[in-house]
Amino acid sequence: MNLAAGRRAILVYLLITWTVSSLFYFLIIKSAGTNAAEGAYTSGLMWCPAIGALLTCKYLGRPIASLGWRWGQTRYQVLSYLIPLGYSTFTYSIAWLTGIAVLNPSQTADAFSRFFGLGPLSRPFGIGLYFLVVATIGVIQNCATTLGEEIGWRGFLVPELAKHFSFTATAVLSGVIWALWHVPIIVFAGYNMGTGWYGLAVVSANMIGLCFVLTWLRLKSGSLWTGVILHASSNHFIQHFFDPMTAYTGRTKYILGEFGIGFTVVVAVLAAYFWMRRAEVARPQ
Repeated sequence: MNLAAGRRAILVYLLITWTVSSLFYFLIIKSAGTNAAEGAYTSGLMWCPAIGALLTCKYLGRPIASLGWRWGQTRYQVLSYLIPLGYSTFTYSIAWLTGIAVLNPSQTADAFSRFFGLGPLSRPFGIGLYFLVVATIGVIQNCATTLGEEIGWRGFLVPELAKHFSFTATAVLSGVIWALWHVPIIVFAGYNMGTGWYGLAVVSANMIGLCFVLTWLRLKSGSLWTGVILHASSNHFIQHFFDPMTAYTGRTKYILGEFGIGFTVVVAVLAAYFWMRRAEVARPQ
């Protein structure tokens, strides 16, 4: 009966989430881009998993507090912030040093001076100041949208799966569901950096691998905020610092970024590490 009830809860959650998401899939695809309406449609889509989780809790008579709102131990939140900074710094640095990619020539001292409006800045100082803004204000702002996804994926789905499945199955299943939810905008709205079906396969593998990290942190800390912070940190460092600092030409887009195989290799190593530590996390009651 418990397994049947658990499956029912998961199915109800997925049905509500995909039903609500369909409106934003339509708006994003119809407008031909995730940046349409200044990103409002995409932000709306990112809050659909939260709506699904909240409505599912209401339908099942569960308290909203069951979604993992407590902060938990700060060390896990710090780890969630540092992991994306580490793997993005490592991946892009290797690419720049080996010649796989080059620094974006448009990021000049004058460009940073115009961006900040503080008068003439040297290029190194401008890059450092830009990184500081991304690493603080930028990540905090990004948490406003990643919170919408994480209330659903790590707040509701992961603990629900973990009640009935092993750590490995929970990570893989949540990763597959997370990847499938992105398919409409990747395939039909051009959210793939021009990598097509290759990008879909790579980003799906990346999400599944990253879910081993996200699942471990969620179950170990008992807090959905680990997912919020890691998700925001990853999105913002890659999309708003390292990608703009890189000249995407030729094969670069197939190696770097969210749709690049380089990210897949690094995330696979992280996934293996946290999988080996799976015995440290307890199954939710």
